[in-house]
Amino acid sequence: MSGAAVAGLLLAAGGGSRFGGPKALVEFEGERLADRGVRLLAEGGCRPVLIVVGAADVPVAGAVVVRNPGWATGMGSSLRAGLRALPPAAPALVIALADQPLVRPQAVRRLIAAFEAGARVAAAAYGGTPRNPVLIAREHLAEVAALAEGDVGARPFLRAHPELVTAVPCDDVGDPADIDTPADLRRLHK
Repeated sequence: MSGAAVAGLLLAAGGGSRFGGPKALVEFEGERLADRGVRLLAEGGCRPVLIVVGAADVPVAGAVVVRNPGWATGMGSSLRAGLRALPPAAPALVIALADQPLVRPQAVRRLIAAFEAGARVAAAAYGGTPRNPVLIAREHLAEVAALAEGDVGARPFLRAHPELVTAVPCDDVGDPADIDTPADLRRLHK
């Protein structure tokens, strides 16, 4: 596909109630999760990369910072804030979560390649199960925003339209394990 690049959106606004503080500020392998997530999207081929922040002000080099004053209402409001900031020329968007540090840029590249091959929605799949990150073509973003409520982002849209989802195998390029608690962080460090 020619024209504008696929944009990237990192959701990093949460307060980390189970973790004990904003996970975007947590260090993993010497790098804050916010920086690691932005790098994931940039190295995966996304331009621009937007990061939605809320509980903590998290400036990240190379990213457009989008503040979500309603971050405490959940991921849905953060996703909508990011979608409002999306450049109009972006043909699609890759959405990633800051608390999944083992996802690799190759997974993002595979999603973009699937989009370039015709997929309108693509999800990184691990063990055959679609997870994150997820790519969604622009024509579906209004419905994604409309269905994103509370602490869910794109999941209601994906469940409502399984026929649109192309599962992209990514077992060999990462792990979707997430960090919700300090114990999760210790486990992933091992």
